[in-house]
Amino acid sequence: MTAIDSAAAPGGSGGGSPFHEGELAAQSRAGVREAADAAGRRGIRDHMPDQHRQFYEQLPFMIVGGTDRFGQPWATMRIGHPGFVSSADPRTLRLAGTTLPGDPLDGAWYPGAFFGGLGIELPTRRRNRINGVVVASADVALTVSVSQSFGNCARFIQARTPGRIDIGNSPPGQAAVQTQGSALSDADRALLERADTLFIASAHTSPNAGAARGVDVSHRGGMPGFVRVENPVTLCIPDYAGNRLLNTIGNLTASPLAGLLVPDFESGDLLYIAAKAEIVWEGAVLNEFEGAQRVIRCHVRETRRSLGVLPFRWTPPQYAPQFGTATAGTANRVQPVTPTT
Repeated sequence: MTAIDSAAAPGGSGGGSPFHEGELAAQSRAGVREAADAAGRRGIRDHMPDQHRQFYEQLPFMIVGGTDRFGQPWATMRIGHPGFVSSADPRTLRLAGTTLPGDPLDGAWYPGAFFGGLGIELPTRRRNRINGVVVASADVALTVSVSQSFGNCARFIQARTPGRIDIGNSPPGQAAVQTQGSALSDADRALLERADTLFIASAHTSPNAGAARGVDVSHRGGMPGFVRVENPVTLCIPDYAGNRLLNTIGNLTASPLAGLLVPDFESGDLLYIAAKAEIVWEGAVLNEFEGAQRVIRCHVRETRRSLGVLPFRWTPPQYAPQFGTATAGTANRVQPVTPTT
């Protein structure tokens, strides 16, 4: 089963390659360029199929990626009641909803800003992605012109169901608490070491990137312990076999800045990490993550932790079937299933 969702008919993006030079270089190094080209031309569309449009409209949150005024990518979360994401036509996506306190992209959404969106429904493990450009911004609502749209399969997603809670409002004159730093705190490290889900934003905004120019945000999942913290300013994330498009890896090959979003499903905290990433293709570190094709080593530039801002609490996770009989703390020894196509 390929990780490209092609159930909604081949989309076509004008006949040219949907990839920029960083993605092509990463695909070549991984030995998948021909397969990626075929899959990308078939599955990456310049519009949203109706089933994707309907899917986005039923979500209570959406993961979004963008860049701040310094060019740093960040992954963040928009919250709303189902229907807060809507689509007037196959090439337009509108997000209303709420910007959470401490969102590092608050104020960054102006016409012409690049936008990456990941709609993910954790209970069903379904996910679809869109990349585009903001064409209008009013209050908290964004209107995005879609440039690339595609689906991903359910691999490595931990199933959990959200329940909305009332977190109330901060007292007058008092903002929600956010801690900031230039290195991981002990609490940050503890969260990363028990995390089974995170999101990563990357960008390649050079004009020569063509139709692939912009921001991408994607999901990473594993058993608790799949993220390894080497020291307070360095962490490693395994990159397992997936859809072979290597969008994130390709972006980071061309433009190494990354933004991580790590939700704490128990406390409602959100940990944001701005990092400079390097892709490790070979060497001893790969042996520490059995089954990893590559490792993303992130060098921390900035951390921000927003305390208790996520208005959901979640059921315990049902771990993805790719992890077999793995148990917490053994993630680095798990051999993921390799796609058959």
